[in-house]
Amino acid sequence: MVLKWDGHTHTRFCYHGSDAAEELYIDRAIELGFQRYTISEHPPLPAGLVDDPALFRELAMPPEELPLYMEYAKAMKRKYEGQIEITVGLELDYLPGQLDFTKQIVDQWGHELEDIVYSVHYLPGADGGARCVDFTADYFREQILSCYGTMEKAVDTYYDHVESAIVFASALPMRKRIGHINLIEKFADALPPIGEGQIRRRLERIIPLLAQGKVGIDVNTAGLRVATCGKPYVPEWFLAACREQGIETVYGSDAHKPEHVGAGWEWFEEQMRKKA
Repeated sequence: MVLKWDGHTHTRFCYHGSDAAEELYIDRAIELGFQRYTISEHPPLPAGLVDDPALFRELAMPPEELPLYMEYAKAMKRKYEGQIEITVGLELDYLPGQLDFTKQIVDQWGHELEDIVYSVHYLPGADGGARCVDFTADYFREQILSCYGTMEKAVDTYYDHVESAIVFASALPMRKRIGHINLIEKFADALPPIGEGQIRRRLERIIPLLAQGKVGIDVNTAGLRVATCGKPYVPEWFLAACREQGIETVYGSDAHKPEHVGAGWEWFEEQMRKKA
């Protein structure tokens, strides 16, 4: 029996999401029969990580809001006790060259965090700054593809970062999983093609790293909602291989609006019914 658990969701503290009250998300989860619900908001980012101030403001909460978010999540946990298990988490970013920033967050709040979704959202740009891999297809083309020259190089750099993220996550004391491992495919239908062979080779290398580090995967279905992707961010074969290796596989709606909660669960449940 698969635990009905949405392990990747957002809140009104997400500046590229909805300002809806958390109760609307959780009430929907209860209505859909979920037993566990992880609140996993983006924490603050280092100042100047992205050189566009307007974009930077959308990416994560300002530092002064992190304590407010933690209290908000813990209040939901108390409020819904006995109705649904709420776990308090964060979606941390892999920040090469600035890992101390992430360590400070973990050191300060780790004793209250039950779940970490650890994601790669950024690649280095031509000037050394960070560039978002999941903002828009035009942005990717102008800020990432123009820097790396080919999709192959951009994709390899992305998976290099995922591998490094797994190593970092393996040392975290709480439950942890890598977020939307194939996020690099978000704009696949609007960009030069990515070779399926390249993706498979890179993901095959990742499986033993996950198993050795006891790091799970966020089986993220948000790609189903993206017109340029149209599929979950975890391939079926990779999910099956992770299950065979005993790697924790946790469904994640990546809900940024209450109506996103539970989206794609049927696909995940179907995969879980298959023999591992």
